[in-house]
Amino acid sequence: MSELSHEEVRHHVKIYIRVFTALTILTVVTVAVSYLHLPLWPAITVALLIAIFKGSLVAAFFMHLFQEKRLIFFVLALAVCFFLFLLLLPTMTSGLR
Repeated sequence: MSELSHEEVRHHVKIYIRVFTALTILTVVTVAVSYLHLPLWPAITVALLIAIFKGSLVAAFFMHLFQEKRLIFFVLALAVCFFLFLLLLPTMTSGLR
């Protein structure tokens, strides 16, 4: 395992604290949006956008994906496309009945 200098560790800790703060703020925003009593589809859209942003922060910084090679980003993009397909599948098949 590589040894990190005190400054490198301090730099990483600052980044993690900033990400934690952003996640905390976004959680408060999610709760605040739930009290706005938006119509169903705008509420779902806003909640999903916030969740996608929070998930991206976790994946990029805590899972260290921002340091990975292009193959990892291709696999991640493929997973996002598959997720969107599964998310839209019920609306696409509702017209078949």
